[in-house]
Amino acid sequence: MLNRSKTKNYGHSNKWRDYQSKLKKKDATRRSYLRIPLYAAVLCVLILVGNGIFILLDKTLATQNKDYSIIFAEQVETLDKYTLQKIFNKIPFASASDKNFELTTGGKTYQIISSLDPFLQKFIIDHIDRKNSMHFGFVAMDPATGRILSMVSYDKNSKDANICIIPDYPAASLFKIITAAAVIEKCGFNCNTPVTFNDNKYTLYKTQLKDRINKYTNQTTFEKSFADSVNPVFGKIGKNRLGKSTLVTYAAAFGFNQTFDFEIPLRPSIVSVSDDPYNWAEIASGFNNETLISPLHGALVVSSIVNNGKLIAPTIIDEINKKNQVVYHRNSRDVSDIINPNTAITLKKLMNATIVSGTASKSFSRFKKDKILSKLNIGGKTGSINNNAQHLKYDWFAGFAEEKNGSNKIVVSVLVVHQDYIGTRAASYSRMAIKEYFQNYYANINEQQEKKSAAL
Repeated sequence: MLNRSKTKNYGHSNKWRDYQSKLKKKDATRRSYLRIPLYAAVLCVLILVGNGIFILLDKTLATQNKDYSIIFAEQVETLDKYTLQKIFNKIPFASASDKNFELTTGGKTYQIISSLDPFLQKFIIDHIDRKNSMHFGFVAMDPATGRILSMVSYDKNSKDANICIIPDYPAASLFKIITAAAVIEKCGFNCNTPVTFNDNKYTLYKTQLKDRINKYTNQTTFEKSFADSVNPVFGKIGKNRLGKSTLVTYAAAFGFNQTFDFEIPLRPSIVSVSDDPYNWAEIASGFNNETLISPLHGALVVSSIVNNGKLIAPTIIDEINKKNQVVYHRNSRDVSDIINPNTAITLKKLMNATIVSGTASKSFSRFKKDKILSKLNIGGKTGSINNNAQHLKYDWFAGFAEEKNGSNKIVVSVLVVHQDYIGTRAASYSRMAIKEYFQNYYANINEQQEKKSAAL
């Protein structure tokens, strides 16, 4: 009896637990149904917040004049300088009077924004002496960025030739800039270093390369010999002071036998130094027809001096767009530090002496009294050599102008290949170009100041 009683009680307990469990499930289900409106409200809030973020992002992109297709397109298509050299080398930069171009190639149309100054470009085009010039090349550059401000070419034999980028012309005395840089750094020369030479200053005989002093010896300073472009002084420096190795090293540093990174394909300027000591004298003084350079390279040489010894890669394209998408943007960069900043300062003094009292003084006569030019520090180097076989006269000027009380600077490089008669000289073109550029620059500043005054 005791066992049956225990069994009966145990069954009653299980039924009670089942009953309580069912009650709890019903209560949980009831509470779940009650929470449905809360869950729905939270879901609606999340949808609204997400939609608001999307709208805000869309408005932000619209403010920046972009959409998602452009963002992805920028990742898909970009142009580098190697590509530009293949597809844009036919753009007539050297005869253009506009800053912007449109080019269709390979079924694609590009809008090209160049770095050219249209006013300076047109001014030079309009002032070329076509009657007396066989070839003409003019390059103006911003030395701080390498941006080409003007590139003008004229070739009597070929209207499509771009003289500015062709390194087929004797550098002549422009190479004295490289020689001067080398002797300043390797031998401690400065503007007042005494130098001597015998006989004519524009010849280069082997007898003139001897270190001798006699009653016929001319004594002068290094600055004066640079300004007057005295061949025997620089010939002796090349043969007796620098030698082959140093000449080769500094020529390479200034870009000879090197390829520049440019949007237009460039062949390197050429210099070849033999083991003959007289050849060292020829190279150092520029008294030869084998050292070849382009007007663009001439501008780069001077830019490195104005830019405190840094050689900057040239660029002529600021930006390229395709369907409002930027596919190329210029990127200025230093090529290398080629000379010490103090060397650059000394070279600028030597080049200023060329303007004030040297071979370019006639072309720049009375510049200190000119309304525009008097505001500037100006320097340069001339170069001239004849090709008697072809009856051609190569005439160079490479120089700079910078504000005395400002930061604006420009470098110019001009080559004129004269025929039977000497027409407008390279240094004269440079003076005209420098004045035109800064005249427009100051006029623009005055106009902006007048607008600000009127607004007040």
